[in-house]
Amino acid sequence: MKIYILMRQLLFCLFVILMACNIAQAKSKYLFKVASIAPDGSLWAKRFQAFADEVEKKSNGEIHFKVYPGGVMGDDLAMYRKMQIGQLHGGGFTMTGIGPVVPDFRIMGIPFLFNSYEEVDWVRERLVPHFEKAFAAKGIEFIALSEVGFVYSMSTVPLLTLDDLIRSKSWTPKDDPISSTFLKTIGITPIPLTIPDVLTSLQTGMVQTVYNSLYGSIVLQWFTKAKYISDTPFAYAYGAFLLDRKQFSKLPPHHSDLIKSSAKKHFEQMIADTRKSNNEARQVLRDNNVSFSPPAVGEIDKLCSKREETVRLMRDKGFSSKIYNITMKLLNEFRAEQPSSDVEK
Repeated sequence: MKIYILMRQLLFCLFVILMACNIAQAKSKYLFKVASIAPDGSLWAKRFQAFADEVEKKSNGEIHFKVYPGGVMGDDLAMYRKMQIGQLHGGGFTMTGIGPVVPDFRIMGIPFLFNSYEEVDWVRERLVPHFEKAFAAKGIEFIALSEVGFVYSMSTVPLLTLDDLIRSKSWTPKDDPISSTFLKTIGITPIPLTIPDVLTSLQTGMVQTVYNSLYGSIVLQWFTKAKYISDTPFAYAYGAFLLDRKQFSKLPPHHSDLIKSSAKKHFEQMIADTRKSNNEARQVLRDNNVSFSPPAVGEIDKLCSKREETVRLMRDKGFSSKIYNITMKLLNEFRAEQPSSDVEK
């Protein structure tokens, strides 16, 4: 009898919670259904939820975000297609995933382009107006940039030399022509996979070498198989929070301003949180028997020498010459005013 009463009480509580959620959505005038491949419980998902809660509170419940994390709506291109038919209104997209839609958004992901987060911040801030214009032309409202951070080569086998990398079976993100082309210039035929497929492929041996941030490798559990990290960043990875312009245009000005101002605050904090988590992840990985090894002398110079060849092959294919020229002008301006520095780790 006690168990029966307890179950009735539990069911009643669940009913109250569901009713509260339904009432909150019913009260909202403007519903945005958004998705992301970021795992539920990750700092990216938590920070986005904080942003959504703030917007809902400050709009007196008139704006509501229904969030689908963890890739339940598919990869980036699947999410984009669902935006086109109104099934979704936006989401958090990776630079590689949304690259086929807006190729110029790939520009900061060129391997071995940046030496520090100071360089990244200087260039990123000044590229935002160009990104806003490029996404607007596709009917997408660019809300904010997000960050994965510097990504590293991680493998199930030790990677000390370029030959080690060439001999391993390397993954590349599906629909990412820049990293794929870069790897091909050094003699690798990469295996393209979506991010959700990578862990299984590491487990089966289909791939041996992958590329991720230190925190990202923990969140996605790649570190459980990729136990060897080449301790020099391979590239910078990032993403964006995007909304359908048609849906966004339905908002009155004070609500659209609220979303943008709240996003600016929370996504800047998200970037700070990400960098902190990447720093802390280094020790967590060491504690889990992951080995960090610096590349042999001269090996990074060999890889960097392939960057320009990759750019030559990708200009006006993977990104426009215009965005590349703007990016390099900004980067060179920053470097001319700053003392040289090693790549941040």
